[in-house]
Amino acid sequence: MTWRIVNPKSLPEPHGWNHGMLAPAKGRMLFIAGQIGVEANIEAPPFVEQFDAALSNVLAVVRAAGGQPEHIARMTVYITDMNVYRANPRALKERWQKHMGRYYPTMTLVEVKSLVEKYAQVEIEATAVIPESS
Repeated sequence: MTWRIVNPKSLPEPHGWNHGMLAPAKGRMLFIAGQIGVEANIEAPPFVEQFDAALSNVLAVVRAAGGQPEHIARMTVYITDMNVYRANPRALKERWQKHMGRYYPTMTLVEVKSLVEKYAQVEIEATAVIPESS
C-alpha cells in the first residue's frame, strides 16, 4: 500500500511526522482505541518504557487486523508530563524506530492532566488503513 504524503510547501517542514497522508482508494479503516503501557492499578515503569509498551499494544491491534506499522495513518499521543517527554528524545526515538523504523504517520502530541489508569503516563490512539488484500 502506498500513501500519498501531503506536506504543503506553505507549512513548516515536518520532522518525525507528516502534515497529511492520503490513503489509497481500496483499504479498510481501523480505529485503534487509546493504548497504555501499564497494567491497571499497578505502579508503572518509567515513561520511556510505558511509551514502548503502548506503541507495542497499538501495533498488536494493527497486526491482529492484518496490517503492518506502515498502514498507520495517524496517531494521537497523550502524555501527562511534557518535560519528561522533552527530556528523553534519544530514548523515545530508539523505541519508535524499534517498532516503526523510519516510518512516520501524521501525529499529534497532547499533554493532559491525567489518564484514566492511575499510573499511566502515556496513551496512544491511532487510525490505520489496511489494504483489502490483507
